[in-house]
Amino acid sequence: MSTSVRTAPPSDRPPPARSGGRTGRWAGLVVLGGLLLAAVAASFAIGAQRIPLGQVAAGVFAPDGSEHALIIRELRLPRTLLGVAVGAALGLAGALMQALTRNPMAEPGLLGVNGGAALAVVTVIALFRADEVLVYVWAAFAGAAGAAVLVYSIGARGRGGASPARLVLAGAAVNAVFTALTAGLMLLSPRTFNGFRFWQVGSLSGRDLEVFFEVLPFLLAGTVLALALARPLNALDLGEDAGRALGVRPGRTRALGGLAVVLLCGSATAAVGPIAFLGLAVPFIVRAWTGPDQRWVLPYSLLLAPVLLLGADVLGRVAAPGELETGIVTAFLGAPIFMLMVRRGGLRKL
Repeated sequence: MSTSVRTAPPSDRPPPARSGGRTGRWAGLVVLGGLLLAAVAASFAIGAQRIPLGQVAAGVFAPDGSEHALIIRELRLPRTLLGVAVGAALGLAGALMQALTRNPMAEPGLLGVNGGAALAVVTVIALFRADEVLVYVWAAFAGAAGAAVLVYSIGARGRGGASPARLVLAGAAVNAVFTALTAGLMLLSPRTFNGFRFWQVGSLSGRDLEVFFEVLPFLLAGTVLALALARPLNALDLGEDAGRALGVRPGRTRALGGLAVVLLCGSATAAVGPIAFLGLAVPFIVRAWTGPDQRWVLPYSLLLAPVLLLGADVLGRVAAPGELETGIVTAFLGAPIFMLMVRRGGLRKL
């Protein structure tokens, strides 16, 4: 008498989450929403000059011309709005990159986005002597988009198409070339170096509402596209063959995911400069609570990343006699998270 083993058909049901059920995951989203509101309030109230919370709402919605109202409207409102939008974009972009490449070390710069943006900014400074933030924004966005297209084109050549491993290798090679070209342009011109240094450090300060509204359409489009990819990414996590059986086209999903990363990370990097570690650390923290289900990883990353970015920005305002730029604070805080990832085995393949 022989015994046969039946293999279960593929399913698009992701592995179980670690948060104790659907109710726990919804509760986590509510808590993160509350933390985001608290971070926004702190961003308005805390700085070189403290503003009572009771005056914050009046300063935003009914400014009376006072000093506090001027600080809120001209300085802290653009800074806070950019912190929320850029943080959400970088958190989503990091989660998407890690899901697409199945690599927990992936972050938005993996597609050459930061390298392409930096090269474009240096080029417009060197050739056109540009010194306006909006010029940097559009140059950086164009450079980020061009870099991502180039990386994808290289990674898609040959048999097998744009596999995760090919995209990683192509991104590393293109980013190395862009970094070398950027360094060469800066060495040729001290003026170029001084102008680029302002953008490179990564900061929410020094930007106005015009910058926010310039990048907002790209951020919204990237957010909608990223959230729409949650189910296809879950199906691909089961393997390409299982994904195809469930009606998912791997090439199309990766192309749309790459487009979402360009829209999100390109516009965020263009607006405030490169912000280190956020796209790497946030999905790692989120998966410890939600598990690998992208239907929860993406919304959680969308909310947690701006909480951390605004927190780092507020900390930078009060941690030193002057002010530490946001990119410096996130890099400093991200180092222990990176070491925790190594210690807990977070570098294993997803």
